[in-house]
Formats: sequence, structure tokens, C-alpha cells
Amino acid sequence: MSEMRKIEAIIRPTKLEEVKSALDEAGFVSMTITEVRGRGRQRGLVQQWRGREYCVDLLPKTKIEVVVFEKDVEQVVKIIRDTAVTDNIGDGKIFVLTVERTIRIRTGEEGEEAL
Repeated sequence: MSEMRKIEAIIRPTKLEEVKSALDEAGFVSMTITEVRGRGRQRGLVQQWRGREYCVDLLPKTKIEVVVFEKDVEQVVKIIRDTAVTDNIGDGKIFVLTVERTIRIRTGEEGEEAL
């Protein structure tokens, strides 16, 4: 049985369609998308409104979760990075985690068959 990995990418919401299309074109069609809020090293943004400064410390982001076979991890990471990058602070992060077990709820299939 092949090992599986879960790739979690936190990206700018404006890049979602581009990343989703690139993954789809490469054959990675199964994914979960979640609207999230967070911050990185920059700790948010200082903005002005009606002459007053205020800090927005949790910015809107989009989280993409994809489970793939270990052999596909580098390809998926490259696709996400290449399509989500803007070269500006706040582009996001990609995490790769080990998946211990996968079960398809409808059929009870496990492992490779469940993907």
C-alpha cells in the first residue's frame, strides 16, 4: 500500500480559482476548500479609515486540503506554489502531513481504494 500525505495550503482568496484549475488540469480533482482567517509574521495590516488608524490582525485566507499518494506530493506542492505566489508578504504557507488511514464512508473502502 502506498503512503498518503495531506497537503494543506493557506493562500490568498484571490488565487483560489487559479490554483484549483491548475490542480484540476494535473488530475488532482479531489480537494476541500475552507474560508479561514489568520495572520503570519506581519501580524495583520494597519489601515486608515476616516483619518483614524486601525489594525486588521486576522486576514481572510483560503485553505485548500488535498490528500495524495506520496509520489505526487512534490508535483502538487509545485503546482500550488507556482500558481499562488505573488511575491508579496501574505502569500501563505503549504504544510505536508502524514495520513495514517483513509476510509470512504459510503463503501467502507480503505487506503488507496478510498482515494
